[in-house]
Amino acid sequence: MRKLRIGFVGVGGMGQMAHLSNYAALRETCEVVALAEVRPQTARLVAERYGVPQVFDDHRALLEGVQVDAIVAPQPYRAHHAIIPDILRAGIPVFTEKPLSLTVGTGEELVRLAEANGTLHMVGYHKRSDPAMAYAHERIGQWKASGEYGKLQYIRVTMPPGDWIGGADAPLSAGEPYPVVLQEAGPADFTDEQTQRLDIFVNYYIHQINAIRFLLQEPYRIAFADRSGVLLTGESDSGVTVALEMAPYQTTVEWHESLLVCFERGYIRVDLPSPLARQQAGKVTIMKDNGKYAPSYELPVMPNRSAMRQQAMNFIAAVQGVRPAPCESREALEDLKLARDYIRLMQRYS
Repeated sequence: MRKLRIGFVGVGGMGQMAHLSNYAALRETCEVVALAEVRPQTARLVAERYGVPQVFDDHRALLEGVQVDAIVAPQPYRAHHAIIPDILRAGIPVFTEKPLSLTVGTGEELVRLAEANGTLHMVGYHKRSDPAMAYAHERIGQWKASGEYGKLQYIRVTMPPGDWIGGADAPLSAGEPYPVVLQEAGPADFTDEQTQRLDIFVNYYIHQINAIRFLLQEPYRIAFADRSGVLLTGESDSGVTVALEMAPYQTTVEWHESLLVCFERGYIRVDLPSPLARQQAGKVTIMKDNGKYAPSYELPVMPNRSAMRQQAMNFIAAVQGVRPAPCESREALEDLKLARDYIRLMQRYS
């Protein structure tokens, strides 16, 4: 299978640290042949560092000037409405960061364009690509199917603010200011305060909203939101209770993100590293106590591969048709609906 020709649209901090550095390392399956960056001096620095042969001023120039098999567009999500439609209309598979957009309306339009043009739009919920999360997802499915450890009855996700950089190298920059970009407006029925809350929520916690569905393996809805913004709870279609603890405390030099999946007679727990930690997977702990055997704990060993590196591998595989993308735009739209519902529940305290 030939190497994919990858184009990058945007090589800012996340573009370099989370994405370009990983695609550049996957030399056997892809080559980054072009980048588009609105800051010309920074573009030249990054292209020289990563050996990218062609540089363009913006995404339209890249689309017109070079043939690519796929595009990685790690843009701020409130800029998706101005950039991603052109890529989808061109029929080029595209990867974007989370969330799909700020509002449900814009998300629906991006989904429509992807489906109308038969174009893959993978959304960057990198936690799904962490080897520990993938392992836990498989084991949860096995337990649900066998019933050996009873019913799935509770999922708790905790993610306090912490050191999300995890020692990653600083991105290259020539110090140029970003040009002014028209950001996506908030929902028409939201006040400015609600839009600000929505923006903060989807920026920090949409990953966990998505991860809950990934582990549940079924839809759920928001049932409660506390006035302090620390806790939300929900219930799945089959009656499983879920909880997201957003900021019960904070850390300055560590990252404390955990996902606990409770069955009646055991649990599966995942502890994740900082999002930008280099080639470090999460850790899985499995407790089993089905009454037939002595209680036991398993600590399976994960590969030395970060979620970001595996995510790049998963996008390449999805473009090649080897396996489905971990999360496409239609499913990512459901996260925006849950975020909207959460803010509406918070409204009663305004």
